[in-house]
Amino acid sequence: MEERATSTRADEPEAILHGGDLEEISRRYPDAPRPWIDLSTGINPLPYPVPPIPTPSWARLPATSEQRALLAAAAARYGVDSPEMIVAAPGTQALLQILPRLRPRSTVAVLVPTYEEHALCWRRCGHHVRQVDDVDALAEADVAIVVNPNNPTGRLLPRDMLTALAARLRRRDGLLIVDEAFADLGLADASLATNLPPGAIVLRSFGKVYGLAGVRLGFAISSEDVVRRLRDELGPWALSGPALAIGTTALADGAWLQQTRARLVVDCARLDALLNKAGCAVIGGTTLFRLITTAKAPALVDGLARHGIHVRRFPAHPSWLRFGLPGHETDWQRLAQALDHAP
Repeated sequence: MEERATSTRADEPEAILHGGDLEEISRRYPDAPRPWIDLSTGINPLPYPVPPIPTPSWARLPATSEQRALLAAAAARYGVDSPEMIVAAPGTQALLQILPRLRPRSTVAVLVPTYEEHALCWRRCGHHVRQVDDVDALAEADVAIVVNPNNPTGRLLPRDMLTALAARLRRRDGLLIVDEAFADLGLADASLATNLPPGAIVLRSFGKVYGLAGVRLGFAISSEDVVRRLRDELGPWALSGPALAIGTTALADGAWLQQTRARLVVDCARLDALLNKAGCAVIGGTTLFRLITTAKAPALVDGLARHGIHVRRFPAHPSWLRFGLPGHETDWQRLAQALDHAP
């Protein structure tokens, strides 16, 4: 009988540093000006305008028809053949923690550097996790994980390469997981979701481009049998009524997404200019964040924090920093001034 992976806390790694930890940074810099400007996350700073939420969405359990409407909107937005190939979850992070429980103990390869929760979630469930920096090495594992476009480097693997990798894995009953959390802003033909190969799972995040991380909404796209297993693990009413209403409306709003894509390209170029002026070398990113390298990274983090601006650092790469986009003009001006006074 197949041994199914279960959660374990033995030899568990330390907690991973994430962006968005404003409470901790505020305690460390109590004299910094308020409000803080949080550039430590890759979330759209100008969110989708939340539509009015009908009272029944708050007052009763979500109806099946509301869940179906969300999946239909997601299928149309992501170019998926059928809503039956999509499962919605309270954030992609929930899916990351469920997926390792659906496989027997396996060898898992994660293409790095990347979002560290992938490796952590599989390791916690007893799988043997290898972090590799070569795409060919992924095919040697039972489960291969790729973030595409990558966080934080912005690396983008061609769809043909991923399709070929999925085929190689499939021949050994392997699995390819592609995390497309930042794919909404890229080229449509780069997404694996639009022509999903057998033996693949694509993850999509709602909160990043729509700027509504607090809604807690994410999707997995795969074969119908995998989707059924994920739905069983999530259980009934995994999403709140308001999340269903907001997600359905936003995903169907193509005009807003098109305008947002155009604005973010302009804002990204503006951020690059500020960073280059400050002596930071932009080495990667997406239109929602930029990855820079500088020998003065620790001093720059400290200097920005004293101006009430929080950026993302990477302990494993001390010279790297990730900058999200400022939102309003006052935020842009504060960042420009802080960079002018940076060491």
